[in-house]
Amino acid sequence: MTNLIRNIIRFIFFLLLQVFVLNKVPPLHQHIVPYLYFLFILWMPFNMNRLVLLLAGFAMGLSLDYFTNSPGLHAAACTLIAYLRPFLLNLLIPQDTTESSYAEPSIKSMGWAPYSLYIILLTFIHHFYLVLLELLHYGNFWYFLGKVTSITVISVLLIAITEILFFRKGRHKTNTA
Repeated sequence: MTNLIRNIIRFIFFLLLQVFVLNKVPPLHQHIVPYLYFLFILWMPFNMNRLVLLLAGFAMGLSLDYFTNSPGLHAAACTLIAYLRPFLLNLLIPQDTTESSYAEPSIKSMGWAPYSLYIILLTFIHHFYLVLLELLHYGNFWYFLGKVTSITVISVLLIAITEILFFRKGRHKTNTA
């Protein structure tokens, strides 16, 4: 299966999972909805062009905004993490080894500690920005901080469960085109 087909399937899977399953879960304390759709962006290949990554992040967020009738909140948050992702990967992994031998971020390609930090940081940034845009007019800092923290914890747990259920083998790059 080519990378394009795999990523299209992931896009559709994560979008439908978020819209028809996770958004239908009764909200936890004060409208805390678990988010998993942005994992599509985090699982994109290492060698993906930055412009294509930004467009894919924007398309994922805009698609979710369409289904949830939100005015660009998810598009902005997904575009932000798609923009920050290459910089964070450059900080977390050595360029001469991992990126040249593995196709995409995973526990096997990055190791437990860098991959966990990668997931937790981008999840927190995504939720921080999303909740900031959502609650900009309320002004209650403690409510904001509590919501960001709780959504981040729930999403990281969902990502861990997803990693266990859908274990991705660390695919090596090949020299064939």
